[in-house]
Amino acid sequence: MSRAATTRDRARSVGGRGATAVTALRTRRRRRGRRVRPRQRRLTGLAVLLAVLAVTAWVVLASPLLAVRTVRVDGAGTLTAEQVTKVAGVAPGTPLLRVDTGGAADRVARLPQVRSVEVTRGWPHTVVVTLVERVPVAVVDREGTRWLVDRDGVLFDTVRGDVPDGVVPLDVPGPDRDDPAMKAALGALVALPRDVRDQVTGAEASTPDDVTLTLTDGRTVLWGSAAETPRKARVLAALLDQIDGGALDEAETLDVSTPDAVVLR
Repeated sequence: MSRAATTRDRARSVGGRGATAVTALRTRRRRRGRRVRPRQRRLTGLAVLLAVLAVTAWVVLASPLLAVRTVRVDGAGTLTAEQVTKVAGVAPGTPLLRVDTGGAADRVARLPQVRSVEVTRGWPHTVVVTLVERVPVAVVDREGTRWLVDRDGVLFDTVRGDVPDGVVPLDVPGPDRDDPAMKAALGALVALPRDVRDQVTGAEASTPDDVTLTLTDGRTVLWGSAAETPRKARVLAALLDQIDGGALDEAETLDVSTPDAVVLR
């Protein structure tokens, strides 16, 4: 073989190795590209997600888009919606999710007329205050001031002039929520059917064992203690029906303190 041929063979060999190297380099680049592109997509997706979360947080927590525009009061009777709204202390423009519903409920619950209250969010722009007011059962005199009393014995509002319909004047030595005599008298009034309670013009109790009721026609009901209160209410209602119907003679005093042995005199 001539020297020229040998030189050509070497050149071909070197050229072949060069081509192989170039091909391998391109292959490695393609592989790196395939590895880089999914990573870039993940990073891009993460960035988009974070941006969406940031915008959502701003809309919910800071923007006016979901802010308080109205405070609605349900269940108010003696109280006005304006009174309740003022005490609730929910500022218009506050993002709805940031409204302290528990704090607002606690503030409204301090109103003496409120028996229970719940504050909720009404999306997208409303706070709803739902309350149950105390219902007066009796009126008592304490130190020259007349107070309305609910079934739980809470003195919750003062009154001048006429009392609401169905509210019974109650005379007890110490009108207070924890007074046993007042508890016994209120228990009697609450247990009576509505048509019977409407006939009661007064109640009194010097102790928890001597509750007495006065009816519209002047008759007196000796109720006694708080024992068997529901049964006494049923017996009294039946007695009045029988007297009014002529089945029993009229009586000035109806003693139901022992409901198994009623005394009429």
